[in-house]
Amino acid sequence: MAAAAGARINCFLNPINSLNSKATTRLTTHLTFRLSRRRPPMFCTCASTSAAADDPFVLTTPLYYVNAPPHLGSAYTTIAADAIARFQRLLGKKVIFITGTDEHGEKIATAAAASNSSPAQHCDLISQSYISLWKHLDIAYDKFIRTTDPKHEAIVKEFYSRVLANGDIYRADYEGLYCINCEEYKDEKELLDNNCCPTHLKPCVARKEDNFFFALSKYQKPLEETLAKNPNFVQPSYRLNEVQSWIKSGLRDFSISRALVDWGIPVPNDSKQTIYVWFDALLGYISALSEDTEQPNLERAVSSGWPASLHLIGKDILRFHAVYWPAMLMSAGLGLPNMVFGHGFLTKDGMKMGKSLGNTVEPNELVHRFGSDAVRYFFLREVEFGSDGDYSEDRFINIVNAHLANSIGNLLNRTLGLLKKNCQSTLVIDSSIAAEGTTFKDTVEKLVEKARVDYESLSLSSACEAVLEISNAGNSYMDGRAPWSLFKQGGAASEAAAKDLVIILEAMRIIAIALSPVAPRLSWRIYGQLGYSRDQFDAATWTDTTWGGLKSGQVMAQPKPIFARIESQTEEENGVEAPKKVKKNKLPQPQQVVEA
Repeated sequence: MAAAAGARINCFLNPINSLNSKATTRLTTHLTFRLSRRRPPMFCTCASTSAAADDPFVLTTPLYYVNAPPHLGSAYTTIAADAIARFQRLLGKKVIFITGTDEHGEKIATAAAASNSSPAQHCDLISQSYISLWKHLDIAYDKFIRTTDPKHEAIVKEFYSRVLANGDIYRADYEGLYCINCEEYKDEKELLDNNCCPTHLKPCVARKEDNFFFALSKYQKPLEETLAKNPNFVQPSYRLNEVQSWIKSGLRDFSISRALVDWGIPVPNDSKQTIYVWFDALLGYISALSEDTEQPNLERAVSSGWPASLHLIGKDILRFHAVYWPAMLMSAGLGLPNMVFGHGFLTKDGMKMGKSLGNTVEPNELVHRFGSDAVRYFFLREVEFGSDGDYSEDRFINIVNAHLANSIGNLLNRTLGLLKKNCQSTLVIDSSIAAEGTTFKDTVEKLVEKARVDYESLSLSSACEAVLEISNAGNSYMDGRAPWSLFKQGGAASEAAAKDLVIILEAMRIIAIALSPVAPRLSWRIYGQLGYSRDQFDAATWTDTTWGGLKSGQVMAQPKPIFARIESQTEEENGVEAPKKVKKNKLPQPQQVVEA
């Protein structure tokens, strides 16, 4: 954020802690209000450490910046958020899953100009591209907020006025180095040679502005105490260490307005300036809670679900969410979110993705080639949530084929095939009775419980692994029991084989529910082949993973592969017939957009 730029600015960076009496006297004439003015907070300022059973589970992704169309990183964040939301719904909780787009700032205006469109037209186009991609990826969000929505602007202005009235906004001149891509002032010590931003590798520009500042330094001790009392507030734990290090190094006030940016929300007490994009966008998590049919009101929005249960973000915006945002909420007298989780970055073949390297992975292309289930499963299974992860097409194809097509898909298909051939596709016994005297049921129950714990702790890769282990155990059971041979023997052996099929199909029923947060379409295809309706699948909860759901006399659907094996390019070149390509619907994209 704002960096020291000579003795003149030092007095403004920490006005509460740094000004001598003479400087204070001079500065007071330049302030919009008195720094000593205080008002008791209207809401709780503590971090929420527990929630009532009937409280909604409010989950957010970042509001994605619309300077360019969605990329694989934003898709990954949203897939993970959707899996978490779906799991919480399975637990029977009311879920409010919030996503959306951040549409103000200098980069947006620049991108719009480059595509010969107005900022509003540009935002409409890119925001729609996010909505379209989320549909293709089966993202079941509850709220989609755009920061150009009138209700959002009303909430931002009310929030700003509340922080202003609390004495935490003041006016000051600022001169420093500004990264246009980050839309923030930089400290010289964090820059590379030639004053280049370490994130965007582009030179920062010198700027001098008359801005409004937020007194972040005032909240250093409250933030330190919050993190000490609530170590789970920032996760994973190594992200908490980063945040504590930032705070320990000393917090400095930061500029929350821009005098040279027109595309933004006007500052309530100075229409010649616009509110800084981050001070604006973070409020989207609250404004999204407002109903479209009611007059926007901060208190009413807060009462509809705030504080959030989980902010899910990329690690590059951790500082904004774990330092600036909590301090802003404290200033406004609002409760803090329960958790901020910063996940890692994605690479391709071990290298950072970038247009200049020609190795970007376009998410629309990926989902049109391989399907939403494959894309969702691969990234949630193969990337340890919180750490960096890598995409390789060969590994993608190998993992998806081995897990979804071979282990899970083939187990269901061959079991239903045997049931059709020997039992007219009808179950001969309840699954609860069929499993008596077997250890297989115990194995499944332990793995289901492990998956539940993993989902709840956001260990999404481990949850996928636990569900996969159920199918692996099922394949081992089938191979060991060899029911195809038992059916040939007839009599008691044939009856035992029929029981074996019921046992495996019960495991598949449980897999369909337990895997549904990750691969919802695949899970429905499994459930449908077990003789259930779509309404029954949609009504399923986590309690339905309890053993004993299949009943005697239930008729299964005709066996049909639930997941087609993906053929690699090498196999196609060797004469193996490739699956038919899905027709790709290209999304409209602006030309010459500014790279994020």
